[in-house]
Amino acid sequence: MSTAMNFGTKSFQPRPPDKGSFPLDHFGECKAFKEKFLKCLRDNNFENTLCRNESKEYLECRMERQLMAQESLEKLGFKDLMDEKSEAKKNL
Repeated sequence: MSTAMNFGTKSFQPRPPDKGSFPLDHFGECKAFKEKFLKCLRDNNFENTLCRNESKEYLECRMERQLMAQESLEKLGFKDLMDEKSEAKKNL
């Protein structure tokens, strides 16, 4: 008899991707930001610290268009850039 007994078999439960995994930008919604960031990297010999503003703008675009999970810019390592922006607003 070849009847399989599947008692206790768990059904597949899909789960969201791990942090850092996100959908591709199939429609090019953030392509301009990505290109600006990549150009900055090329122009600065791939020294990413010189392109942090471009990186921040690209991630903001992805979050606004739900291409990645919403995350505070502080947690993404841009606290210092946020402080600069708020200081500039105070001086106006």
